[in-house]
Amino acid sequence: MDKAFSQTDWSLIRAFLAVAETGSLSGAARSLSQSQPTLGRQVKLLEEQLGLRLFERQPRGLALTPTGESLLEPARAMREAFHQLNLRAAGRDERMRGTVRITASDVVARHVMPQIVAKIRRIEPDIQIELVPTNESENLLFREADIAVRMYRSTQLDVITKQIATAPMGIYAAKSYLELMGTPDAIEDLLNHTIVGYDRDDRIIQAMREMGWPVTRDFFAVRCDDQNTYWELVRAGCGVGFTQQSFAEHDPLVQRLMPALVLPALPVWLAAPEAMRSTPRIKRVWEMLEEEICEVFEGVNLDATAPSG
Repeated sequence: MDKAFSQTDWSLIRAFLAVAETGSLSGAARSLSQSQPTLGRQVKLLEEQLGLRLFERQPRGLALTPTGESLLEPARAMREAFHQLNLRAAGRDERMRGTVRITASDVVARHVMPQIVAKIRRIEPDIQIELVPTNESENLLFREADIAVRMYRSTQLDVITKQIATAPMGIYAAKSYLELMGTPDAIEDLLNHTIVGYDRDDRIIQAMREMGWPVTRDFFAVRCDDQNTYWELVRAGCGVGFTQQSFAEHDPLVQRLMPALVLPALPVWLAAPEAMRSTPRIKRVWEMLEEEICEVFEGVNLDATAPSG
């Protein structure tokens, strides 16, 4: 069995893992960006090559048979070895040309990264950039991204991290909202205003509780977890909201409230696989990201310390 397994096409093993870990052909197809019929054929071919039944159909998808369960860990070990092989080979690529895949949060990807990517392309036209907006933790060691821009430090082993800046936060409301509801002058006044909150994310609730306000989810009349949509709700006049000063300060539709109140800033980290960090094109993009992101957020910090009026 081990011999047959070792001679099997890697794409079939990958299909097996995707179905096993998602529990369905449809979920596996989404995770691998393939069609469901293709995944179905690959799983069937793997079972024929091994002469084994790996899955059994359940009301809500596919479940591993005991035999399939026994092959799961060896298949995962093969995946890890395959990714390490690609990672080390890519890390020795000495060319400046090629693709660099960057992942960043939805907000940073929309409001901070476009101008930076444009500058990278102007200066290094042979480097192609893939930008992945997501609030999920992309697995750097599986080449889901080459560089991550994160508001927290990566805890993955064999990943290089560096905090490059801090992102100041502020309290904002649309000018249209303030014309109707008035402008709060003190933090306590916010309790008399509509605050746009998160849906399942409890960070705003926890922050307000730390300030002595035992609010619950129902305190927020408007709720949304998607950060870009959240900001559009604030801009539209749905209530008071919290976001990064780096882009909010330039928005003509909103006004910053209580600028003297200093909110906890978000740390900004870069992360990359250690095996890839010295690859010329990735090293170059890392350096430019560090310089440009620092300039964005340092400019906000300097503005925040400047006298108002």
